[in-house]
Amino acid sequence: MGSLPVPVTDAGRAGLAALLDQPRRALIALDFDGTLAPIVADPEQARPHPDAVPALARLAGRVAAVAIVTGRPAGVAVRLGGFAGHPELAGLVVLGAYGAERWDAATGVLRTPPPHAGVAAARAELPALVAETGAFVEDKGNALAVHTRRADDPAGAFAALREPMTELAARHRLTLEPGRLVLELRPPGMDKGAALTALARDTGAASVLYAGDDLGDLAAFEAVTKLAETGVAGLRVCSGSAEVRELAAATDLTVDGPEGVATLLTTLAHHLR
Repeated sequence: MGSLPVPVTDAGRAGLAALLDQPRRALIALDFDGTLAPIVADPEQARPHPDAVPALARLAGRVAAVAIVTGRPAGVAVRLGGFAGHPELAGLVVLGAYGAERWDAATGVLRTPPPHAGVAAARAELPALVAETGAFVEDKGNALAVHTRRADDPAGAFAALREPMTELAARHRLTLEPGRLVLELRPPGMDKGAALTALARDTGAASVLYAGDDLGDLAAFEAVTKLAETGVAGLRVCSGSAEVRELAAATDLTVDGPEGVATLLTTLAHHLR
């Protein structure tokens, strides 16, 4: 097994050192799409990189907690990730809908919030709004994602939909989150930063590693920075892609997409033996 990569920042190097020094007080949290699983045209076909789940299973017994923090519904992430029914993943937590939903592997219990009226209203309007663009709507229950990846002109469809979807979000008091050829409507106050901060406090983490690939992960990266100010060391990992280059500037370490994330997790598990 090779050496661990060296973070490019002092904070990242301190975060990695703290994780290695006290693994039992470390929280490892990761986004799903684009981080554990490669981005695909059909969200239902997303699956983790083959090496990712075995690495998570090895880490789960060595650190304080392992978590998936995703915009997907928690139940969908569990199903696509194949996370249920694995005793070695008993400590895994899946925070779905940007932290509004929670599934615990130890109990199999899924907790979800009540439906949001603004999402229901937007759901009724979206089909007509996207009809001429070639985009499709992914209904996440308490959020709605409009994907343009399958359109004849994905970037053009994304640009054309941004203004009307911004207006739709404002009308129904929703947040609009742009991502990798996707525009997502969700209730305000839901973000990965708040979810990660709460989980770090709940687990008593002394260090936090967070890996993500898209603009929705910036809140989590910011949370890692703020946690460091309170004495919780952090390592921000970018699952790099050509589609979202700005994340590299907001992180301590960049790896080559889900394959790079899986390699990092596998190497980290080896070094924690």
